[in-house]
Amino acid sequence: MRVNQVIRIAVAAVATTAVLSPAPAAAQGGAAAPAAAAAAPASRVPPGWTPPRTPWGEPDLQGTFSNRTITPFERPANVGGREFFTPEEVVAMEKRAAEQSGDEDRNKGTRADVERAYNDFWWDRGTKVTSLRTSMVVDPPDGRVPAQTEEARKRAAEEGKQPAFRGAGASGRGTDSWLDRSTFERCITRGMPAMMSPTAYNNNYRITQGPGFVAIQVEMLGGARVIPTDGRPHINQGIRQWVGNSVGRWEGDTLVVETTNFSDKILYRGAAENLHLVERIRRIGPDEIDYRVTVSDPTTFTRSWTLAIPYVNTGEQMFEYACHEGNYGMEGILSGAREDEKKAATAAPSAAQ
Repeated sequence: MRVNQVIRIAVAAVATTAVLSPAPAAAQGGAAAPAAAAAAPASRVPPGWTPPRTPWGEPDLQGTFSNRTITPFERPANVGGREFFTPEEVVAMEKRAAEQSGDEDRNKGTRADVERAYNDFWWDRGTKVTSLRTSMVVDPPDGRVPAQTEEARKRAAEEGKQPAFRGAGASGRGTDSWLDRSTFERCITRGMPAMMSPTAYNNNYRITQGPGFVAIQVEMLGGARVIPTDGRPHINQGIRQWVGNSVGRWEGDTLVVETTNFSDKILYRGAAENLHLVERIRRIGPDEIDYRVTVSDPTTFTRSWTLAIPYVNTGEQMFEYACHEGNYGMEGILSGAREDEKKAATAAPSAAQ
């Protein structure tokens, strides 16, 4: 969020881009998450606390939340298969995270320092665990993402033939064109469910509600998910979207969101157009939301799997992530590559003599 606080000082107006869902049709049931993975951590619910309601009677999820954490995505090998860290392990982890987040080893004033990414002011990876769990993956029970199918491995071997790079991280496959860079570097999207998961900075979300809708504004790369809860079905399967088509429904105090209709232009761990997500979003305390998402794609994973990520209320404002306006990195990557090509072309005749 600190990045955007600086941006807010520099710009006169803030605009939020929202991608609205299409017009209504009829409801479609979603695949339920495994019972063990779907259950909220009851022990963390304050005694006597009652979930708030909106004026129109729905569970109130509204607020500004952060999901930054140092909890590993998958369970580390050094915990012996345990589901939870010990208090002593947490103290050691948080101490190590605080030490590693500093700038003391940047060799300030050197070329190597200038060529590195941001200094510590801009990062917001987190220095605390928000759960004692040893991994965000809570199902399968081993805390690990299931193996890929043989079909997925074959697709991965052919991935280089795609007309554009389909990765969503800070990476690419070359510098011939912007199409060789990730959708993240192109300021398009991190994809789902990555955009709902913690990353290096800008791990903030603002949830607002109205009758029949829940909107989740995402800080990283900007934009908003506008999720209908009015009983409409998914759009036609022939229509594909970058982050899929989401339809929500209430099951007690839990918002259940089913997302389908993904584009084949972006990958999440090898999955694309066949990806199917079921999110379960429930407020479990005055300042915390239990966010869970079950990932399914039988063409990519040998079984479905579930992530659990605490969202903690920050009580702060959230500002626009002006990604396109400030995307100097893309210009630098491509123009730098052209300069390298010119130098190589100039040096070639000299080398031949």
